[in-house]
Amino acid sequence: MSEDPFEEIEQMLAAMFGPQMAADAVGALRASGVDPNQLAQMSGMGDLSKLTPAQLGGLQAQMQQLFTGAGTGAVNWNMGQDLALRTVRSDGDPVVTAAEAEQTRSALAVADLWLDAATDFMPAPGPREAWSRSQWVERTLPVWKDVCAPVADAATSALADALEHQIGRLSDSDAAAAQMGALGKLMRSMAGTAFGLQLGQAIGELGREAVAATDVGLPLTREPGTALVPTNVAAFAAELEADAEQVRLFLAVREAAAARLYAHVPWLRSQLLAAVEAYARGIVIDVDAVEQAVAQVDPNDPEAIRAALESGMFAPQETDAQKEALENLETLLALVEGWVEVVSARALAPHLPLAVALREMVRRRRVQGGPAEQVFSRLIGLEFRPRRVREAARLWEKLGAELGDAERDAFWRHPDVVPTAAELAHPDDFLTMRRAAQEMDAQMDADLASLLDGTLGYADGAKDADAGPGGQDTDRSDDDPGDDSADEPGA
Repeated sequence: MSEDPFEEIEQMLAAMFGPQMAADAVGALRASGVDPNQLAQMSGMGDLSKLTPAQLGGLQAQMQQLFTGAGTGAVNWNMGQDLALRTVRSDGDPVVTAAEAEQTRSALAVADLWLDAATDFMPAPGPREAWSRSQWVERTLPVWKDVCAPVADAATSALADALEHQIGRLSDSDAAAAQMGALGKLMRSMAGTAFGLQLGQAIGELGREAVAATDVGLPLTREPGTALVPTNVAAFAAELEADAEQVRLFLAVREAAAARLYAHVPWLRSQLLAAVEAYARGIVIDVDAVEQAVAQVDPNDPEAIRAALESGMFAPQETDAQKEALENLETLLALVEGWVEVVSARALAPHLPLAVALREMVRRRRVQGGPAEQVFSRLIGLEFRPRRVREAARLWEKLGAELGDAERDAFWRHPDVVPTAAELAHPDDFLTMRRAAQEMDAQMDADLASLLDGTLGYADGAKDADAGPGGQDTDRSDDDPGDDSADEPGA
């Protein structure tokens, strides 16, 4: 083994990233004046010069697996998907049988028939499918990329900057910053890999409990359609100690209702993603916390890496703009979930005796959340179990009772018409508030029209403006027949 630790670092990097990048990175390290032994100590690798060939080979293999296949994006989705699939299969992932597939398709078809009596939205186009847990991960991952990419781009950039700063502090050279180009690429690869692993873990955890394609309230498929996960549906029924057939029908109606909404409200998906993007634009990372976490990670210890990933080391600090974006996102998710609850309850009431009890069970499950929701919340601040669902459900119930299903569903026709967060906070006063606002808008429109045609205020004040004291008209002409003051004596 060489006595120069930089040569071993270069060999390891060359095995992972190729000779050119390795040479550039080590050249930058040499030029910056970083002590290689200090660098090794910071990274948790120990003294590289004392590693045996077997230990160095094992470290190379581990790092090769960690960083290869990162792709061109900010997140290493290849590793994220691999970890998600391993996680979702950890408790078993039975293949969907022909009987289960037929039961699922039948339940989804019945759900659409029942929903026709509860909403004017037509059934969603696309297939009715039964997925294994692995298929849930594979089919939903493209949308998870869309949802998480804006936050991931901002967070991984901040993490990479923190890692570069950590290395830069080891150097006494003022020219170190100029030598960090190659290291910057390496740091971003490290950040993207770490973020991808944490997202993969969270998606895998969700896949172990998700019962449908819209289980978290988001439309997790890019194409319209409906799907259930029979293994998780059976597990959910067993947990509730409820009849499996009734649970399947209950969940099928909820899935079909959500699919109808997303299929026939084209702006809804884009508004949800826009809220996520608005949140991402304001991300601020606690650099000191990240640097402390990075310094404590031992790449030889997979458990230490996992603990760091779950420690909230990437947790962003909320700004006012982010709070507003999150409120918009939570409001939309609550409105979706509340509408699905109300429409499903209407559709199920004549057919399913357990519908009311199952509805309450789903509410409790949503409120309690699970490990996956906690990971997403810690990672990117997003809550997939929205608050105010009860208020949203009460609002949709009130609208349906007073206006009918068609007028209730018409509130989805445009984002400017859908209930706001303030209105959702007072669902019982929604119609009164909305009618008062409409009357005010109508009055403002009438006043503006009067202003433009020059008649604003004329009808009420024109005569008073021309009247003298006591209300007498002071604008009489000299030839007014009523004006005989000139003939009076002493005139």
